[in-house]
Amino acid sequence: MSTAELARALDPEEQSLRPLPDEVSDMLVALAAPARLAAHLRAVHDVACELTEVLAARYPALVFDPAAVRYGAATHDIGKVVHRDELTGPGSRHEPTGRSLLIDRGVPSRLARFAGTHGSWTAPDTALDDHLVSLADKIWKAKRVPDLEDLVVARLAAECGLERWAAFAGLDDILDVIAAGADERLAYQGRHPA
Repeated sequence: MSTAELARALDPEEQSLRPLPDEVSDMLVALAAPARLAAHLRAVHDVACELTEVLAARYPALVFDPAAVRYGAATHDIGKVVHRDELTGPGSRHEPTGRSLLIDRGVPSRLARFAGTHGSWTAPDTALDDHLVSLADKIWKAKRVPDLEDLVVARLAAECGLERWAAFAGLDDILDVIAAGADERLAYQGRHPA
């Protein structure tokens, strides 16, 4: 893995995706992260930014922390710097490792938690912010997960005073728009070595 490949994945000019927060980019460089991981985190972070912007604009009564969701998306898979086999294959060892790695680097546990919760949205201690990070991690590649989406729909309906069908239709429209960019995001990630 070369630092040039990582720098290219992090370069805002490389792709029309929002850059990662400087703190996260610096952490990836310090950890000599694979370029594929940096590209993936950029793609999911970009989707989280779009998702939180649209949700906040359309549903101002919905209570969530957009900045936390964006940070969680930017770091959710950071444990894959240790478990690199999970960049191209299945596995969840990166989840607790990522949470610990972030905490060891001074990231508050309220933000580090997303590295551990993004794959376990049905756990009893997860909240809407966790569900939104998980949702961004799925919809970036146009993957729809009904059980996960139902959790967000339930919160939309309850907090915004919507009928469940209206909350579903609204979220479905948002996700369809975001999913439309999946091919471009997948191609971007694929250009970077694991």
